[in-house]
Amino acid sequence: MTPLKLLSSMATRDLLREMVSGYQVETARAVSCEAAGGIDVARRVHGGEAVDVVVLAGNAIDKLIEEKKLLAGSRVDLVKSGIAIAIRANSPRPKVATEDEVKSAVLAAATLSYSTGPSGVYLEKMFERWGILEAIRERIVVPPPGVAVGSLVASGAAELGFQQLSELKNVPDIEVVGALPPAIQSITTFSGGISVGCADPAAARQLLAFMASPATVSAKLRHGMEAATARG
Repeated sequence: MTPLKLLSSMATRDLLREMVSGYQVETARAVSCEAAGGIDVARRVHGGEAVDVVVLAGNAIDKLIEEKKLLAGSRVDLVKSGIAIAIRANSPRPKVATEDEVKSAVLAAATLSYSTGPSGVYLEKMFERWGILEAIRERIVVPPPGVAVGSLVASGAAELGFQQLSELKNVPDIEVVGALPPAIQSITTFSGGISVGCADPAAARQLLAFMASPATVSAKLRHGMEAATARG
């Protein structure tokens, strides 16, 4: 039996691999997992790459459904993820408990980095709202394709890194100083959808149902995410 192919953005990569492992034990159905930048994933799906299940930010899944690249009605919300802040291990820890403290930390950083995904788009708008985007633009280190923000922080290329907590949680040589405070936090819902070219939609639906089930809640928490509320 041909394995199901799951394609996702980087934010959920490690969690999905753990959940897929559980699904394979329960069903004996093989699943291959691949992850890339969210923009690249959407481009590949647009290009007709053979894939069964796609996991991206919910709005990206909706767009692919509207464009008839994913099956109508196939969206399943899997996890919610917030933005966290990281520094290189053993560096001075900035205060980030309030909006003003985060703003001060950003202005004080010699370099900073954030992704080109949903969290990065949100942060740029926030910096613009604060009126500091142009002042800090030359200090922003844009991650090359396939390079995680955490690795730039670990190497010293970026003093301050902003990324989904799940992508910072297990990176060596960095410290997560905290999540963005509630007043400025942005929560991304990551969802799955089924490709219009999927050869076995029933199995793909079963996989998504498993990944949204209570059996996966503890894994989501370990990876710095929360189970998404079912859409009604």
